[in-house]
Amino acid sequence: MASQTPPPLTDVAIVLVAAGRGLRAGGPVPKQYALLAGRTLLAHTIEALAVLGAPIQPVIGSGDAALFDAVLATLPASSRALCRPAVVGGDTRQASVLAGLEALQPTKPHIVLIHDGARCHPSAGLLTRAVEAARLYGAAIPGLAVSDTIKQIDAQDLVIQTPERATLRAVQTPQSFAYSLILAAHQRAIQKKIDNLTDDGAVAEWAGHQVHVFPGEATNLKVTEASDFAVMERLMSADLSDIRVGQGYDVHAFGSGDHVWLGGVKIPHTHALIGHSDADVLLHALTDAILGALADGDIGSHFPPSDPKWKDAASDQFLRHDVELVRNRGGIIAHLDGTLICEAPKVGPHRDTIRANIAKICALPLDRVAIKATTSEGLGFTGRREGLAAMALATIRLPYSAS
Repeated sequence: MASQTPPPLTDVAIVLVAAGRGLRAGGPVPKQYALLAGRTLLAHTIEALAVLGAPIQPVIGSGDAALFDAVLATLPASSRALCRPAVVGGDTRQASVLAGLEALQPTKPHIVLIHDGARCHPSAGLLTRAVEAARLYGAAIPGLAVSDTIKQIDAQDLVIQTPERATLRAVQTPQSFAYSLILAAHQRAIQKKIDNLTDDGAVAEWAGHQVHVFPGEATNLKVTEASDFAVMERLMSADLSDIRVGQGYDVHAFGSGDHVWLGGVKIPHTHALIGHSDADVLLHALTDAILGALADGDIGSHFPPSDPKWKDAASDQFLRHDVELVRNRGGIIAHLDGTLICEAPKVGPHRDTIRANIAKICALPLDRVAIKATTSEGLGFTGRREGLAAMALATIRLPYSAS
């Protein structure tokens, strides 16, 4: 996000509710683990919340631990460090929130924000307003004025009444509370077998507390249906208006051996490539392409061949390093395009495996990774089968900065 990062808040904690199944969005995984702009929806949400510098208590679904661990692996180290060990939620939203609140008891926060994992675009300003409102009122929720006329209907779809629009608000998260207040309210509701309250403000209301409404944000949308992903991607793309393209090129000579590494895939061959690391020309070219788009040196400046640490190193870690650099700048990798230049080995039979591996390394959809191969028609060192070459282009999107 392009928002200014506020100072860390030491007495604040966040419960991140991500235990739902997201059935209305369709897809093979719960919606919070579906890809949005090249990353999971939940990864975007965690990074947006991380600007507060407050501990984040994730609440996940039963059986989703591996999916959540995969999300954590894609986060910048600073965001990952804020995430406490995830706890498993319950059968209802109330039960899941209570699990998160009780997991925070050892930390004794004064203020707690409760946020839906499917709202991935809260600004730093909204988060700060939530904290301030909780300090002032003890129980506060963000809301938007309703522009449409609302009708209350009965079971036969007949209008019962038309509420006055000026008195209505569409409620969002993060909802914010004095920690002791909302914990006690949730515990009491569960004890009384009240489990059909759809937001935490309603839990506080049921417990007899006054709930203040502070201004929400129209861009703080909840992803619910499959079509919402496209809407949110357009919204997020507007934030990432600095579009950059970088190029990379790498060459390695053949030596003795029985395989080569291309795109992190081990391919049998009559020779090996000679290099300080594993000599993966394709990953090296892609690494330099991303660094070029960032205007941040080259692979040699980040991983000097003079450093014994990188002797025989797997090159996927170089590419992962680049991915982290892009994320630390608040950006995304939009597309990678690599071309291998060689007479042999034949790349075609391995193309899809190479693409899938690069997509996995970079946490990208497969359709954002292109791999091609060509010969040099017997010309030059590649034509003489003395080595391999690779060229690459990387397109990234960063938050626009006038500086």
